[in-house]
Amino acid sequence: MAYVDHAFSISDEDIMMDSDSAYTVHNRPPVKEIALAISLLVFGIVGIISGIFMAINHVGGDTGHGLFFAILGAVLFIPGFYYTRIAYYAYKGYKGFSFSNIPPV
Repeated sequence: MAYVDHAFSISDEDIMMDSDSAYTVHNRPPVKEIALAISLLVFGIVGIISGIFMAINHVGGDTGHGLFFAILGAVLFIPGFYYTRIAYYAYKGYKGFSFSNIPPV
């Protein structure tokens, strides 16, 4: 069994025993992080659509430029969709989703 030093640990009981300070949890939405997630989502969608359009119509000389933009759009879309979905579910109050799941910028 591993040794755990409890001398420097803070538990919930220690916080509850301290009557001078109130123990509250602030679950406010992180505005900058959500704005970044939405912008990644929008630029990803625009990149995918413009990349497909460029690949089909051979804009730039060949289909390689279009595929590059489509792949770049997918790279932007994936994290944008993921964190926008977490923010939406946390806003709606779904169980298991919280604004603390979104990493700070």
